[in-house]
Amino acid sequence: MTLVDFWFILIAVLWTGYFFLEGFDFGVGMLLPILGRDEVHRRVLINTIGPLWDGNEVWVLVAGGATFAAFPIWYATMFSGFYLPLLLILVALIVRAVAFEFRGKTSAIDAVVWRRRWDACIVFGSYVPAFLWGVAFANIARGLHLDADHEYVGTVFDLLNPYALLGGVTTVGLFLLHGAIFVSLKTVGDIRLEATVLAVRIGLAAAVVAVPFLVWTQAQRGTDVTLLLFGLAVAGVLAAIGLVRAGRSGWSFLANGIAIAAVVAGIFTGIHPDVLPALDPANSLTTTIAASSPYTLTVMTWVAGFFTPVVIAYQAWSYWVFRKRIGTQHIPVTVGAH
Repeated sequence: MTLVDFWFILIAVLWTGYFFLEGFDFGVGMLLPILGRDEVHRRVLINTIGPLWDGNEVWVLVAGGATFAAFPIWYATMFSGFYLPLLLILVALIVRAVAFEFRGKTSAIDAVVWRRRWDACIVFGSYVPAFLWGVAFANIARGLHLDADHEYVGTVFDLLNPYALLGGVTTVGLFLLHGAIFVSLKTVGDIRLEATVLAVRIGLAAAVVAVPFLVWTQAQRGTDVTLLLFGLAVAGVLAAIGLVRAGRSGWSFLANGIAIAAVVAGIFTGIHPDVLPALDPANSLTTTIAASSPYTLTVMTWVAGFFTPVVIAYQAWSYWVFRKRIGTQHIPVTVGAH
């Protein structure tokens, strides 16, 4: 395996980790108006991801930074072609982060209105990235309008093709399922029961959407390996539905996480050795063309070898510390959720 291939795989792993982890807190955010029927229930939902959501976002920062350093041409072409969607994602993530911090900081006079507005920001900041990440990766799998210089020459409307929109709906469905299962895993009492019932319903809807998307993707980028991965994804979703219904929330969460990981892995496997396929294959941007110098990749490999285990160990520790379930009885009446 060359360093170029190693870094392509590592970036795929980083994106997989991001969607696995950020997927459930996007899902919780999207479910806030559904499961959070009153202020106490909403605070329970927010507190399930409160200690975790900002750590989950580190993965996308590392993935973007690794892409910039290891494949600068890939980074430049992707960010210029997806400029508006990525800007919307960035704005949504900023709004969402501010909402988590500010919804509990208010006076008693306008507390209800204040919190409702920030709750709306959390929902907005969860739905928009969940949908647009799916649109972006579906377009990468489909192929972009690239010219002979590997520059994007299409328009924003070219990105909103039926396949990409289906990809966006698929990621929303998978993240909603991931979030509902996570709530079932992390809560007790009536919230857990409602989340379990909802997870089954969302899972069935997600499967209905995901199967056509994966079949379509297989038809475009299919290999024996992608067929195996996409089959694993479908099996993971179905297993997640059955397990959460049986009260095995932990195993259900793992099964759906495997499904998400299999979809991401399938997309990256399908496009390799390209990093950005073009609708005209002659203009596709390959790993070799997009890669940095061997010296740069060597230095990055040493740095990644040292820091990656540290980051993973710290995040695993934080999940262990905040592993206990919570319920409405754990929410103080007079203290805002931050």
